[in-house]
Amino acid sequence: MEDNRAEQKEALETLMEFNGRLVQNMKIIVKEFSGKRLDDTDQFLKGIVDALNWEIQVVNGTLSMLNEGTERINKEAFNAVIVELGNAISSNQDDKMAKAFEAAIPVFEKLGEAAKEVTS
Repeated sequence: MEDNRAEQKEALETLMEFNGRLVQNMKIIVKEFSGKRLDDTDQFLKGIVDALNWEIQVVNGTLSMLNEGTERINKEAFNAVIVELGNAISSNQDDKMAKAFEAAIPVFEKLGEAAKEVTS
């Protein structure tokens, strides 16, 4: 049990290192999907999706620690945002992707704050 807790803490500490950059990249891609698309936007999106998937895996593996004592991350609300984002990305429509990323940004900012809170 103690090993698992140490692994969860390590995963959350690693997440904190990357979360700020992910959130910043999400803000950039919103601009690109809002009419300022660049030649590498699709490749940029792939990198963001890879990072999102990694952070989602960390959340799934550390939710008990994240919500220890108080609910910091509501699993249903978190999953709803992820499903909406996935649907928007699948649609391949820039306006839908921009809106879905805008909705996801505060959720991932909150995740970074929650990770910081439980690892401090």
